[in-house]
Amino acid sequence: MNRRKWGFIIVLVSVLSFSSAIQADQSAEEAAVAASQAWLVLVDEGNYSGSWEEAAEYFKRAVTMEQWQRSLAAFRGPLGKVVSRELKAKEYTTTLPGAPDGEYVVIQYDTSFENKKSAVETITPMLDTDGKWRVSGYYIK
Repeated sequence: MNRRKWGFIIVLVSVLSFSSAIQADQSAEEAAVAASQAWLVLVDEGNYSGSWEEAAEYFKRAVTMEQWQRSLAAFRGPLGKVVSRELKAKEYTTTLPGAPDGEYVVIQYDTSFENKKSAVETITPMLDTDGKWRVSGYYIK
């Protein structure tokens, strides 16, 4: 083969590899969004212990169920019921400040609650030790 054909093959392999990586990231993002939505149902229903049970092992090692229940009751309870929630952003990453390297998707929702009309919920699922996407962080701003 001449150099031109080898160059084309190398470029084609690079493009296909890049395309596969993008598809893998998109697939991870979709799975993480689905996991976050299922987890949010538990939180929305006030099933705080269930949300802790379904959280990532990393999360459960950082906070006890009792601490989690108290925290959610204190900062989520006063907001009231969810009026609306729309996906704002999602980003796959392998590093986060203060967390071990792994596979994460940082997801943001524009959310309206009964007692807070405009909020941003940030949920960070991670690929857990059992191979499932599970929530490792949750913040409301």
